[in-house]
Amino acid sequence: MSLNLKNIHNVYFVGIGGIGMSALARYFKFNNKNVAGYDKTKTEITNALEALEIQVSTNDNVTEIPVQYLNKENTIIIYTPAVPSEHSELTYFRKNDFSIYKRAEVLGLITKDTFCLGVAGTHGKTTTSSILGHLLAVSETDVTAFLGGIAENYNSNLILKGTEITVVEADEFDRSFLQLSPDIACITSMDADHLDIYGKKEALQNSFIEFTKCIKPNGKLFVQEDIELAGITYGFKESSDYHIKNISIENGAYKFDIVTPTEIIEDLQFHLPGRHNLLNGLVAFAMADTIGTPTGRLAKAMKSFKGVQRRFSYQIKTDDFVFIDDYAHHPTEINALHQAVREMYPAKKVTAIFQPHLFSRTKDFADEFAESLAQFDEISLLEIYPAREKPMEGITSSWLLSKIKNDQKQLIAKENLINYIKEINTDVLLTVGAGDIGAEVLKIKNALTVES
Repeated sequence: MSLNLKNIHNVYFVGIGGIGMSALARYFKFNNKNVAGYDKTKTEITNALEALEIQVSTNDNVTEIPVQYLNKENTIIIYTPAVPSEHSELTYFRKNDFSIYKRAEVLGLITKDTFCLGVAGTHGKTTTSSILGHLLAVSETDVTAFLGGIAENYNSNLILKGTEITVVEADEFDRSFLQLSPDIACITSMDADHLDIYGKKEALQNSFIEFTKCIKPNGKLFVQEDIELAGITYGFKESSDYHIKNISIENGAYKFDIVTPTEIIEDLQFHLPGRHNLLNGLVAFAMADTIGTPTGRLAKAMKSFKGVQRRFSYQIKTDDFVFIDDYAHHPTEINALHQAVREMYPAKKVTAIFQPHLFSRTKDFADEFAESLAQFDEISLLEIYPAREKPMEGITSSWLLSKIKNDQKQLIAKENLINYIKEINTDVLLTVGAGDIGAEVLKIKNALTVES
């Protein structure tokens, strides 16, 4: 498969509002292509695209497609697997033999002729790739980074500082990462997830093994120290090739040393809470170090990284009350969130509002969800966010709630969320989940700010 961008004038996206899709849309726009697309709803992301003069339609109708994108000789179509196969625009493009690509295919084609750094893992991809992109950009490296979230430093999911090196998330969903051929890759975790796609944990793990075979000859693989794959190891153990030691917390930030195979860098500062984020920062540092970026520059860049929207994202932070929003949607991620909150706010009352994401994931990990959620002082559940799925009989938030061993638990309807939050007495409030709970965050913040 080949894609000569010089011959392409028009790029049309089906599902342009997705976080990964919109990064590609920005990329093509910055490369002076005509860009437009469809998504089912207007969001902050689509509004940001329209501010770049990218036309976005929310009406699934072929008549809505701008006429210039109907010329298949100089137009490519990019779609996401999240779009239903019966989508009328997608059906039209297929019937009329347009050049159609999945998002992952296009990423693979864009990055194959660059020096590519791929970040894989069931957790931590977005934060790690955002840190890595930031480290390289601040260190004056010629880099483009495609991110799965909005990096706070750039208010964007695309860092565009050159084209020599690319940073990309290697996404295991739908086996998308097998389209990539990175020079250097990392695997942050291989926990069971996406069992609606893979069926069994072993199949998921095998796909990660297949991904390691996609690394270019003489390439390098970094693996978190507890993963049983051959590679350069990183973690907290002294036996790891790259490891962190002497951790302390000062003024809400981590202070620590990094030990590399050749040196010790002392007194680094990093502002993202949670030991899991220290590991994300460490492997980003290691990948940047291995391509020759000066460690002194990397240390300064680590300190200036502000985070990623919806990843332990502070909304309100006062001496008396803290409101944090987080994307965690898997039991392992919820455990990591809990660890981070307890470390930063010991002895404080913590209330979590969780929106389960996908019926299949809720069903597959119900007991693990129940155990991880029970750790908070008070837990409330919204109804399951279905995303691409249809309901499953018996799989509801009420069913999940019944499994949580914590007396301080309840269901909340989304329309009652603000009133509930105004009435509770807590020190730390968390909104958690990968669904549309993120759209409620600003409303909650405004309601609490007005009240105070």
